[in-house]
Amino acid sequence: MRPDGRGETESLYFDYPHFEPPSDRAGLTHRARVAIVGAGPVGMTAALALAKEGIASVLFDAKASFNDGSRAICVARQSFYILDRIGAVAPFLEKALGWTTGRSFYRGRQILEFDMPDSPREKYRPMYNIQQQFIEQYLSEAIEREPLIEARWQSEVTGIEDTSDGVTLTVRDPKGGYDMAADWVLAADGARSPTRKMRGLRLKGENYEGRYVIADVQMNHDYPTIRRALFDPDCRRGGTVLVHKQPDNIWRIDYQLRDDESTEAAMAEGEVRRSVAAVLADLGHDGAWELEWWSVYSANTLALDDYRDGRVFFIGDSAHIVPIFGVRGLNNGLADAQNIAWKLARVIAGRAPEGLLDSYTPERRGATLDVFANASKSARFMTPPTEGWRLMRNAALSLALTHPFAGELANPRQMTPYTYADSPIVLPDESGFEGGPVPGAALPEARVGDGFLSDILGPGFNLLTFNPELEGLAKDDLTIVVLQAKTEAESALGTGPGVTYLVRPDGHVAARWREASPEAVRAALHRSIGGDEP
Repeated sequence: MRPDGRGETESLYFDYPHFEPPSDRAGLTHRARVAIVGAGPVGMTAALALAKEGIASVLFDAKASFNDGSRAICVARQSFYILDRIGAVAPFLEKALGWTTGRSFYRGRQILEFDMPDSPREKYRPMYNIQQQFIEQYLSEAIEREPLIEARWQSEVTGIEDTSDGVTLTVRDPKGGYDMAADWVLAADGARSPTRKMRGLRLKGENYEGRYVIADVQMNHDYPTIRRALFDPDCRRGGTVLVHKQPDNIWRIDYQLRDDESTEAAMAEGEVRRSVAAVLADLGHDGAWELEWWSVYSANTLALDDYRDGRVFFIGDSAHIVPIFGVRGLNNGLADAQNIAWKLARVIAGRAPEGLLDSYTPERRGATLDVFANASKSARFMTPPTEGWRLMRNAALSLALTHPFAGELANPRQMTPYTYADSPIVLPDESGFEGGPVPGAALPEARVGDGFLSDILGPGFNLLTFNPELEGLAKDDLTIVVLQAKTEAESALGTGPGVTYLVRPDGHVAARWREASPEAVRAALHRSIGGDEP
């Protein structure tokens, strides 16, 4: 039986491990610096990011194994930089399938082919396909190598109470129950977050009517690794089908349910097989195939008003739920984990005031609202919420058959890193600066010698400058990187002998100058760690 209980065969391509709860009960109640509830990709990334900063954590998950099925499969370029920074990227590069192209079809005819920005100066491709089982496996293997992280499986957090100096968790596992105190808690326990419910918090936003069955199919099929979107195909008249190639000859097929189809009936194995067979026939595949796993989802835009509740921070789906169109859910969650980890680590280590943590919600909720704005456009096109939207969508698709510009309406607008322009810890831009990343934006990549700009960054803050006189500012948590003129780095950052960028631990620009003085750099660094403005 599959881990989700559906079907009659074992997985053909993935061996799910089984993790036991802690056998040594003596140390279970020791106080944790950080307790992380949820050992999915976001929770494990947060634990690894904290460990890279020297901060220990205890990771709890009620499951005994990884999540089943492909689930989140598209990992964006910026997320690969996060995996790189936490020391886990190598197996992802070996396994994942990189891609740059998407094609959209209307009633069997192609109406759009788009290419995401890519060039030889980029270290990573714009997007990679890899099943969530492997994402969790590789992160778990990295955690096993990290002595600062203790993973406790089959350990359900059933209670959470504030104390004068932290939080107390009530934990239950098959061997008994216990309470454990923690200084801080990261809630990464998913869309149905028990932690969120125990804190009396609710997600707010919009629910879309569109429902999709997602199915993993193993088959030999020679279509390239690109994203395919089929609008109103023969196999699902009036609906939409998405197709992605994954490692190990697994193909992910998402197909929209009609309004008159019940979710329960659509999820029956026989009905899933019939629907998948119809999609494969539409794709021109008449060979053998095996159904590996299936599930269902709907498109929603929901978020907490505040991602912080005292000493509890919400990350990933516990804080927000976004439509999958544009592959923003997992990638947005990984950015949450990185953002809170570098800030919390500095507060715990005494290198930043607690006020730094107040920047987490405005930065990451701002990113979520930006995701909502873009994903909602895609959701309305992929899954029209009203008959009026459906008429407009279908008119645009019909027009695209003869007018290529209309096909751009079917572009899913893949996720790009959010710019923290309005963050309280980002220094506003000085006037007259042309070119290069603005304050709050992600640092662009560039070739430097035989490697890349990202390869020569230090582990904390970095000062990128063309002015060697600033080298004397180097100190704990600030690396000075002196760049050469007339290089790709100059092209990416802007020309001028005094051009200087202060880059945060998460790779976003904190401040920039045409001519930076030591005093200006110190003041910007002070602001970047949540200090009062001078």
